[in-house]
Amino acid sequence: MDLEALRKKAMSTCAAQFERIDTICLHNTEKVLQAYKEAQISAYQFAGTSGYGYSDLGREKLDEVFARVFKAEKALVRPHFVSGTHALATVLCALLNTGDLLISLVGAPYDTMQGVIGYARYTPHSLKEKGVQYEEVPLKENTYDLDGIRQAVAAGKPKVVLIQRSRGYSSRPSLKIADIRAIIETVRAVSPQTICFVDNCYGEFAAEEEPIEAGADIIAGSLIKNAGGGIAPTGGYIAGREDLVQAAADYLTAPGLGDELGSYAAGYRLFFQGFFMAPHVTAQAIKGAVFAAAVFSELGFAVSPQPQDLRYDLIQTIYLNSERNMCRFCEGLQSFSPVDAHVTPIPGDMPGYADKIIMAAGDFVQGSSIELSADGPIREPYMIYLQGGIVFEHNVLAVLQAAKYICDSEEGAAHD
Repeated sequence: MDLEALRKKAMSTCAAQFERIDTICLHNTEKVLQAYKEAQISAYQFAGTSGYGYSDLGREKLDEVFARVFKAEKALVRPHFVSGTHALATVLCALLNTGDLLISLVGAPYDTMQGVIGYARYTPHSLKEKGVQYEEVPLKENTYDLDGIRQAVAAGKPKVVLIQRSRGYSSRPSLKIADIRAIIETVRAVSPQTICFVDNCYGEFAAEEEPIEAGADIIAGSLIKNAGGGIAPTGGYIAGREDLVQAAADYLTAPGLGDELGSYAAGYRLFFQGFFMAPHVTAQAIKGAVFAAAVFSELGFAVSPQPQDLRYDLIQTIYLNSERNMCRFCEGLQSFSPVDAHVTPIPGDMPGYADKIIMAAGDFVQGSSIELSADGPIREPYMIYLQGGIVFEHNVLAVLQAAKYICDSEEGAAHD
């Protein structure tokens, strides 16, 4: 196949999208810069602490800049969060007690969150075991259902509603900020006291606003996704209403201790630098997703979003039609990774997932979804979920190689 011709055709298709993405990136970079300026960030705040971490100025300033950027009353940014799921689970466990009702408003949540809730399969220490009640509003025509949301919330008066911004391992479109605003307004109209919680993973800096500006009470996400800029080595964040974030802090540490302790001897420079880089890195990743959509659409595969669609998170789905193509795609992507390019991905079991997962991830930070990776469950309709890419040129090279692996494989199969 002529990879250079394919690249040029795809780049031409992407031009208008790239201009929109650059405009959003410029706005968000200005927002981050303003937050750092207002917080008076200085190099001495990058130093680490030990022990309890009392009066850790770097930790406190990191909380402050996240709160300023996300327009939150308070933020909790910690390397102690082991994943985005950990940050999300901390919020839910802190806010929900025996007898409370949690409703997921956009269908079933992401696989690992199903384990936290405990409704799809038995999970020790889950919310279900804690006595929390759970319901979900099914999708309607593969998107959120405002009438269904209104009815479910009016009937149940839930303590918390969960709104997952990204599509997860589903085919539904990711939510734009206008969607989140409409959902929250619907909830408020029938149950003003309900806490609106947004899973913000994969969505940070994909738009000019964040969910708190759309009315969310609290949000959470991962630092090895957008908000870490590909530099943060670990961690997650929670941001929103002060009382809710404080409750989460008490659950993370201990009641009465909250956010006032927690040391990190390695220091905070990578977190500050990563958050500063995050708008640009997110834009690079989204451009990579648009390019991948253009390439595989040109090759005749169904993709979602389409190359011309507006983007609201990092994730690009490609319908590859078979397990063979999923494996070949991941082999091609892995072969153009800066780390472990010599490794061959194979489907395998992963904690928290019901199906075998195939994954390509040659990343510098283990599991970093802001770095170029692809994964998906081995089940129909055999969708691969591509995300990340801290350098757009890397996305171009790796995506073209994945396309070549599939096309070469199909030619080989035809001669078998």
